Amino acid sequence: MTSESPQAKPEREKRRRLAEIFGDVLPEATSDDRPEPTSANTRESWYRENRPPHHDAR
Repeated sequence: MTSESPQAKPEREKRRRLAEIFGDVLPEATSDDRPEPTSANTRESWYRENRPPHHDAR
């Protein structure tokens, strides 16, 4: 058996009940934490799609 403080058990039970009701509120890793695809084609296509009209050759 592990030795828990008397206050740790109610807190642990509270977190377990909340997780049971609401599930995982926050994911382990958000999209900000993950690296973006860095292929040259992806970057080039973004710049071509977002190129201002005044930069087009006449």
